[in-house]
Order: sequence, then C-alpha cells, then structure tokens
Amino acid sequence: MLLENLGWKEFITGKEDCLREGLVPGRVTLEHKRIYRAVTEKGEILAEVAGKMRYHAGGREDYPAVGDWVLLQPRWEEGKGTIHSILPRKSKFSRKMAGQTTEEQIVAVNVDTVFIVMALNNDYNVRRLERYLILAWESGASPVIVLNKADLCEDTGEMLRQTELAAAGVPIHLISALHDDISSLAAYAGSGQTVALIGSSGVGKSTLINRLLGKEHLETQEARAGDDRGRHTTTHRELVALPSGGCMIDTPGMRELQLWSASDGFDDTFEDITELAAYCQFSNCTHNTEPNCSITSAIEEGTLSSERFVSYQKLQKELHFLARKEDKRAQAEEKAKWKQLSKNAKQFKKR
Repeated sequence: MLLENLGWKEFITGKEDCLREGLVPGRVTLEHKRIYRAVTEKGEILAEVAGKMRYHAGGREDYPAVGDWVLLQPRWEEGKGTIHSILPRKSKFSRKMAGQTTEEQIVAVNVDTVFIVMALNNDYNVRRLERYLILAWESGASPVIVLNKADLCEDTGEMLRQTELAAAGVPIHLISALHDDISSLAAYAGSGQTVALIGSSGVGKSTLINRLLGKEHLETQEARAGDDRGRHTTTHRELVALPSGGCMIDTPGMRELQLWSASDGFDDTFEDITELAAYCQFSNCTHNTEPNCSITSAIEEGTLSSERFVSYQKLQKELHFLARKEDKRAQAEEKAKWKQLSKNAKQFKKR
C-alpha cells in the first residue's frame, strides 16, 4: 500500500521539518486499548506509544487516533513498532465523551470530507443533523450529507426540503446504498483523500464502504424488525484503503452526540440566523420582546422555522455551559499543578 494513496504527500508538504532521523512515518488505521495498527512503507505493523510520550501526555488529544500520521521506530522482524510522536493534525472531529465527564472523545483525524449519513426511516432527525454539522464544520473538514435508504421513504421530497433548510450550501446525496449507483460518493475519496463516515447505528455506513470497496470487508446487519432501529455492528473506528487510492474511516454508531468546543462550527451551521440577527435594531437583542427584531419577524413571516430557532438557542446554551465547565476544570488542574510544584520545592529545601 503506497503511503501517497493514504494522503502522505499532500499531508507532509510544508511539514518536512517534523521528520526525525531513524524514525519512519505511518498512518494509524485501527486503535484498540492503546495498541495501534499502522500502515508504513513496508506494510502494516502493531505499535504502542513510547514511555516518554505516555509520560508527557496531558490528555486524550496527546495519544494517537485513527487517521493520525505518526513517527515510529519499527521492529520489522517482529511486525511491531514504537510510536514516538504524532505529526500535526490538519483536521480533528471530536465530540464530548458520553456521560457527565467533561472530556474530549476524538472520532477521526486528518479527514478531508465528513459524510453525515442518515437513513430516511425512523433515524432521520433534523435536530440531530444540526449537531453533526456543527462538529463537522468545527473539525476543519468539509461536510457532505448522505440520505440513505431512500427506497424506504414515502416522501423523499419533504425530507430533502428539510435537509436543505438545515444545511444550506452543503452537498446532499439521496441514495439507496444497496441498490443505487454511488459513484458520486466515490468522487470524494480520490487518491490521497480521506473520508470519515458518521451517523447512528444501522444507517448504512459499513454498507457504503463495502460497496465502494467492491467486497464485503466490514460486517453489516439488518435493522431491527418492528422499529427499523439500527444495531451496533461497527464497534471500533477503522481506516480502510479504497481501490480508487483514497481511504474511508468507518465509525461506530453514535447514540449520544454531545457537542465539544465548536464556536466556528456553530456559526457556520446557523449562518442564516446569525445573518438575520445582524439586522435587529438592538445589538444585544434577545429576540424575545424587542421591537424591530429580524428573528421574530422572520418567524412570523415563515422564512425561519420556530423549531430551528429553538434548536439554535438550545445548542448555544449547551456550548456556553460546556465552556464554563471546561474553564473550571482548567482552573482546578492549574491549581493542582502549582500545589504539587510548591510541595516538591518544600521537600527539596528539607534535603
């Protein structure tokens, strides 16, 4: 497998000073409990991070993720190696880890395009689509919406209309992964390009990749009988090389999609609302009872749905709340750091 097909040439341009003598580049294709599978110029090897790298790691961001380019010391005879550093990432798709913990979960890195896959049955939810778009724009990659299972939908026109309203300017593909020609999607994964697929369980992500591969590489399952809800078939993230020369990253279904730091992505997703707000009479307009409010006027005229504006407000509050929690955590970590330094200094003086 040529590293150029995985995007190495385009990725390393301008970053050549990051290379270190004696180490070889590789791309992480699979992660499992801090053991990584990486593709190098001489084939795949299993690798783990060096002790020094582990010692200096401050959080999840400092460990490799699927899609990362790393520098490693190979042990060719064993088919293993040691990862010494991660090369600077050009994009990173993250979400908040599920639960109460305020921690980042990295889904995929160094991605050029994000396929937001939604099935046109019980899975479709325009509010969830807005969340996907925020994180996709924030990642640095370009979002593309794939509306799958069109053959199971009675009114594709209405679904398409709702999607266009929520994602103005974003490419939308209406397909059936099992039956339709999907060459239009293959065009995004040309040589050197990386596409990540995100979406709920059972929307057809693995099926799409298998179609593009031309073989059954990833396991798939039928949706549950009765409610069409998906099953968790994909249990880990995996980068797969395509015959076209590009690659795709399959990800597990997301039942919970909490936002991570996403100020720019939020503005891009709700560009229509931010543009309207600029025409309000008052710069600090709350879009509630103020006179000459462009937002309330648009809702009354029917050019902006009240549901979309409510979603805008809800997600804005969620990001503000997350930012406050992250700030408190940073302050607590800084306090603990100086407390430990002070303790070390006192112990040194006693000696």
